[in-house]
Amino acid sequence: MLKLSRLLIIYFMFITNNKKINGKKKKNYERINIKIVILFVNCLKMDIANEEIKEFINIVVSLSTYDFSEYSEKSLRRRLEKIVNDNNCSLTEIIKKIKKNSDFLEKIVRDITVNTTEIFRDPKVWREIEKEVIPKLKKLEKINIWHAGCSSGQELYSMLMFLNEFDLLEKTSSFGTDINSEILEEAKKGQFKYRFNAEYLPNFDQVLNYNPEKEKVPYSKYMFISQQHDTIKINPQLLSKVEFYKHDLVCDKNIFGIKFDLIMCRNVLIYFNNNLQNKIFDLFWSCLTDEGTLIIGFHESIMGPAAIKYIKKGQCYFKKPLNNNA
Repeated sequence: MLKLSRLLIIYFMFITNNKKINGKKKKNYERINIKIVILFVNCLKMDIANEEIKEFINIVVSLSTYDFSEYSEKSLRRRLEKIVNDNNCSLTEIIKKIKKNSDFLEKIVRDITVNTTEIFRDPKVWREIEKEVIPKLKKLEKINIWHAGCSSGQELYSMLMFLNEFDLLEKTSSFGTDINSEILEEAKKGQFKYRFNAEYLPNFDQVLNYNPEKEKVPYSKYMFISQQHDTIKINPQLLSKVEFYKHDLVCDKNIFGIKFDLIMCRNVLIYFNNNLQNKIFDLFWSCLTDEGTLIIGFHESIMGPAAIKYIKKGQCYFKKPLNNNA
């Protein structure tokens, strides 16, 4: 009923607008008509009832290890709305297909999970890492780093470039994980589209070449860039320093059997509700060494019960020893 009312209002706007058209103002009204048509198309998008979302979550849980029950309600709804419109069918029909086809279920899970990453994302954060974290890492004989939710790997490879500039690469073991198997295969190759990443290349200079007193680091030291072939290829030396694993932060624990000196999980937790965020912060705390550091997204923060387990400095969260939690 609500959608019908919206459509009637838009139809009335369209008719009223076109009655006013005269020769001189025709172009202006044509522009308005385009906007009205866009409104009409948006109203045609599939509405999803709360009951349908609950059914979807329950079906996915019953058929797989995936659990979206503690995802942010708004984020999950937006992703599902996009999925039903991309597939041109209702969520009920999506659920029916999921029941019959496990490959389709995996595809829907991949479509729900957001895969965004950049080369040296948020240069300000890298300055904080240089100031607060690098001095700690220099004291270690061996460095273990976990990139949780690494997506296609641009930030992971950025970290390896960064560490190499401080002569820390050789003693570093780096692990990248994600829920999406396909995106992990892309990360392993270390080859990206130039047209999708070119706008982030200036971040490289802001992080590695901000000091005019130091010799400039060329892109070619770590990447082969070809605009003609639309490619950015990561240096094989960096590719060999990473191990990739499929890992679901919602239900998987520490699959590595080691503690980490640094965990990077940026712009992933924003898609989870507060309860799930705190569970994952607890997981990260248990996976960190006593002097370990967690780095999260620029617009993310640790709130709730888990906050007492960390000491915050900018975007760097240092593990607080258990006996100091009070």
